[in-house]
Amino acid sequence: MDELVESILDYIRKPYTDHAIMINGEWGSGKTYFWNNKIKNKIESIDINGKRYKTIYMSLYGISNLDDISKKIFIEMNPALNKSVKKILDSRHMSYIPEYVKTGMDMANSFGFMQTNEKVDYSKFFDVDDKVLCFDDLERANVDVIDVLGYINNFVEHDHIKTIIICNEKELSKKLKSTNVEMKTFIATYILNHEGKIKPEEHDNDDYTMDDSELEDKPMVELIEDKIEHIFDKANDYERIKEKLIGETFEYIPEFNYIINGVLMRYETNPNLIQFLRKNSGLITQTFNRSGTRNLRILKHALNDFQKVYETTKKYYPDINDNVLKSLLIFTIAISFEIKAGKITKDKLKDINSLEEYKTILITSKLIKDNRQFYIKEFDSNYYFTFKTDYRFFKFVEQYVRTRIFDMKVFKDDMEEIAKQESRGNIPSYKRLLTEEYWKISDGDFNRVTTEALEDVKSGKLQLAEYFKLYVIFNFFVQKGLLDIDNEYLKLTFINGMNLAAGHSNYCKDIDTYVNGIELDEADENVNTVYQHFVNLNLQTKEKEYIDIAKQLFEMIPDKVDRISEQFTEKYLDVPIFKYYNMTTLFERILLLENEDIVLVKDVIMARLMAQTSLINEERNIRLLKQSIEEYIRGKVPTIKVILLQDFLKMLDLVLAKANEKPKRGRRKKASEEVS
Repeated sequence: MDELVESILDYIRKPYTDHAIMINGEWGSGKTYFWNNKIKNKIESIDINGKRYKTIYMSLYGISNLDDISKKIFIEMNPALNKSVKKILDSRHMSYIPEYVKTGMDMANSFGFMQTNEKVDYSKFFDVDDKVLCFDDLERANVDVIDVLGYINNFVEHDHIKTIIICNEKELSKKLKSTNVEMKTFIATYILNHEGKIKPEEHDNDDYTMDDSELEDKPMVELIEDKIEHIFDKANDYERIKEKLIGETFEYIPEFNYIINGVLMRYETNPNLIQFLRKNSGLITQTFNRSGTRNLRILKHALNDFQKVYETTKKYYPDINDNVLKSLLIFTIAISFEIKAGKITKDKLKDINSLEEYKTILITSKLIKDNRQFYIKEFDSNYYFTFKTDYRFFKFVEQYVRTRIFDMKVFKDDMEEIAKQESRGNIPSYKRLLTEEYWKISDGDFNRVTTEALEDVKSGKLQLAEYFKLYVIFNFFVQKGLLDIDNEYLKLTFINGMNLAAGHSNYCKDIDTYVNGIELDEADENVNTVYQHFVNLNLQTKEKEYIDIAKQLFEMIPDKVDRISEQFTEKYLDVPIFKYYNMTTLFERILLLENEDIVLVKDVIMARLMAQTSLINEERNIRLLKQSIEEYIRGKVPTIKVILLQDFLKMLDLVLAKANEKPKRGRRKKASEEVS
């Protein structure tokens, strides 16, 4: 890095230059930090025969016309500029003079340079003899890059101004090639057609004929790409003007240790946090390097997120194990890079809800043929390669980074599970097999662990989903010859254990999470049999669980009706509760309500059903509720309650009609709309 600094200073010291220099590096790698902290002050401290340079930094980010560049340089250079205007601009981080500043007065006339109604040419007022210009974010300008470079070339070639350009050439190249793709393709196709270079089978005119010698032996896509490059390729223009303007290009490869130490300084006001971060700066650097990016901006955001994670954890769990905090640090940085650097989609880890689930998927995916869980294995082995820990997934952190919501309930669920694991020491053998790589078990311990696990299987101690995953592991052991157990006996042992467990197991809502990584089509017959038994029992468990939920909700009527809203419209919104409750009994409960509570229940049910119209057909029992209300009010003298029940009927009719509606087809867009 010192060599790069010295090379830049050598350029500044030269008495005569007719070229600029470029600093090229990836987004977020600290190029601007490098300019502010390593270059700027050193340039301004150079004394050449009594002459000192002043640096003018100019970000081109969002600049929409060349005049904006001139205005910004004018503001920075011209001492006659009204200080109050400059103060306003600086306080609002503006790089141009907005229109509202000029409202009511002609700006140039105000500064005493131009007459009213004349357009200001700000470039006429530059005094740049003792200035070094730095243009940053070239690839992020909203002006044509070629025009920007041509503008900068005026300073360099004609005025011999020392000029430094900071950019990301990789992104610049993408930008040059990706603009107006549809228009370029249309024009290139039109020209190829006009030149007779489109093959007959691709030509609209059936009578069109062409000699074979006229055809180019290339696919149509390549012909179009070549024609676009020939006509429009601004990359060639860029290379030509770069060759003329840029004398040297320096590749910026940051010293991350130095920069990271600078980043950590922002946490000096929190003594405990900064002490922890400095002590673990090696972990930060290692995780950063393993991300495969050089994006320090993401690292800064990740450390900001970790500050929230650290402070909340220490507040509620002050005696938390230091190893857990280190794991939280690694995971927060790792998941930030995976999501924000675009390495994965935001939903990649969304369906994993706990550390145990993460470890179970990880273990089983390592034992069997698995293409779908390759990412999780890669993520785990990459970031935890040299750091051994039992805590490698935190749902509350993943959710916080992905959604920006810090869910205290999820946080406490995660941390309580860790606290339990820390306090109880040894975990059951079957849990160990589900969450720990089998090769970590010593040969002397293997028989004991598998025997104890099999006893728990027989007793019905596990959850249904755990049975299936554990069976896959035991089946692997048998295939590898690690266990001498008959395949049929093993299958029946697990099936009988599942039968016992069905009575106390929770419904596994997302079966795919537990099946991911297992190629059932290619699995042996026993694996398919155990899986199907798991699915059947899981459906029975679902029925039982949904019956219990429906009973719990509807029995809030009439005595706990004030608590019904949240339960009906939020917590159990995806459970078809009407399907699992007797509608005659429900109507009898509704009749016990006060009139105002009938309105409340009607509104709550309406909100629920309209929010989940996809479930209405599954909740056929609402038709039975409708029949019960109709039979009750038939022939009755109108009372307030009867009128309210009539409104209840109208609401149910509306819901049922909504369920029967066919989805509307989207209107075909007009060509003019598609272009716009």
